[in-house]
Amino acid sequence: MSKPLTRILIADDHQALRQGVRTFLKTQDRWQIVAEASDGHDALKAARDTQPDIAILDYSLPLMNGLELTRALKQEFPRIEILIYTMHDREDLLVEVLRAGARGYVLKSDSGQHLQSAVEALSLRKPYFSAAISETLLDHYVKSSVAGSNVATLTPREREIVQLIAEGKINKQIAHLLDISVKTVGTHRAAAMHKLKLGTTAELVRYAVRNNIVEP
Repeated sequence: MSKPLTRILIADDHQALRQGVRTFLKTQDRWQIVAEASDGHDALKAARDTQPDIAILDYSLPLMNGLELTRALKQEFPRIEILIYTMHDREDLLVEVLRAGARGYVLKSDSGQHLQSAVEALSLRKPYFSAAISETLLDHYVKSSVAGSNVATLTPREREIVQLIAEGKINKQIAHLLDISVKTVGTHRAAAMHKLKLGTTAELVRYAVRNNIVEP
């Protein structure tokens, strides 16, 4: 029996952008675009009507912005996965939408491959952040950890590996990218996660949000 299609809602106030995202995602036959919206209110109504699995949201939506919409969607549909797809790379926005329940964040300036990878990850209920965003998240998380607690500082190699983990890479891929053995990757990964007192990427994200990775 084939798996059910992943149902996707796209919300962006620029029609050309919505069309581009729709065209790109429709190349995957396992994904179904069930609704589109140009503002936050219409997006919330469309979600109520179509029950999407994933909502791809611009941050700068009229009437109800991406943060407010994320909060509303997660309140009504706790299992929905939210991907913020935006031009904004500000740390405060990143942290706020993560607090609200988003588990994916990709910049519009990133390659289309990041958008595809994000949807693939979220369809498997895994978080996804493009390279620039995961670096921002990790930088502030590490700074907060060092400044505010007894969490040990990562070595440059551990930091590099944690960043790649946050980007969704598995040990074999990391080993290939860094030209080291899979066993060495595993050793560094275990050491880094032990220092940060974390076991998974999702825990890293939740911990970073709970501990205010961006200074007020």
